[in-house]
Amino acid sequence: MTTPQFDSSLTVHTQSHDYPIIITAKSIMAEQIAPYISGQQVLIVTNETVAPLYLQPLQQALAENFTVAVCVLPDGEQYKNQASINQIYDRLMMQHFNRDVTLIALGGGVVGDMTGFAAASFMRGVNFIQIPTTLLSQVDSSVGGKTGINHPQGKNMIGAFWQPQMVLADMSTLQTLPARELSAGLAEVIKYALIMDVDFLTWLEQNLPAMMALDLVILGEAVKRCCDYKAAVVAQDEREAGLRALLNFGHTFGHVIETHEGYGSWLHGEAVAAGMVQAAELSHKIGWLSADEVARIKRVLALADLPTTPPPIAVQTALDLMGHDKKVKNGQIRLILLKSLGQAILTDDFDAQFLTEVLSQHAV
Repeated sequence: MTTPQFDSSLTVHTQSHDYPIIITAKSIMAEQIAPYISGQQVLIVTNETVAPLYLQPLQQALAENFTVAVCVLPDGEQYKNQASINQIYDRLMMQHFNRDVTLIALGGGVVGDMTGFAAASFMRGVNFIQIPTTLLSQVDSSVGGKTGINHPQGKNMIGAFWQPQMVLADMSTLQTLPARELSAGLAEVIKYALIMDVDFLTWLEQNLPAMMALDLVILGEAVKRCCDYKAAVVAQDEREAGLRALLNFGHTFGHVIETHEGYGSWLHGEAVAAGMVQAAELSHKIGWLSADEVARIKRVLALADLPTTPPPIAVQTALDLMGHDKKVKNGQIRLILLKSLGQAILTDDFDAQFLTEVLSQHAV
């Protein structure tokens, strides 16, 4: 397959430091990463799926100028836990690496989140670089410094804000991405349109077929737009005091699905897709969205081969799981809802009966 030429970049501004996101389709290149490596020690963290595809050339190229070690983790959301973090620590300790080490996350959102958390906590903080190899991680999880692991009772409940030194999003890695993973990433792309830009939603309705067919130029444009949206939000609200919470549209409902069904059973993007529909349905009950707008959301998700209904979950079970959500304040569930397409709001000002009705639609 001929790789099209696509190069773009932007800068994320944060309180700790600014860093670039480089979006390319020229395949992962060590020379783009090297300027952001401090010291001579490098630990590449990846997983059993990504390692055979991309590890060797990166490791060999970096080994010409750095001391390089590797930690290969099992693949899957179910391994996003303390045991995997300990594997990273163990490798760092075995190598006698110190505060000059740079961790490189080579993989999807799970690898990126865990590598970032290990970097935030090893010796109280070392540098790391994100090389996201899935669409979901390219448009969302690799940007903005959210790192962490799951707890059996709640997703992403343990973690830290820790910004990378740079992000290298290589569009060519999407050519090896399973179709289901590509669709899961498209859920986060659609999320940005729903909460921030209705014109982008129209663009997606026109371009999703090309994205599903792996048009890397179109995918690169979508990644650039999503990273622009997220960078603007992170610059204003790095630690999710308010505005940044809007990026979690659909996630409170989605995390219920992931936790209830078992991490890895539903992909994160799949759960978020169904969760966005539930949030849209609640927005409709409040009177903010029309039935036609809810139907439009379902159509665009279906166009990306994403689920639009959650699995059956008892209402009280769902409410209990929502009670563990990080946006709960003073015991009150707060949700990101849509005032209109392209305009989201974080609120607890809704009739609890409406939430129960939405959850009851697919309850056991």
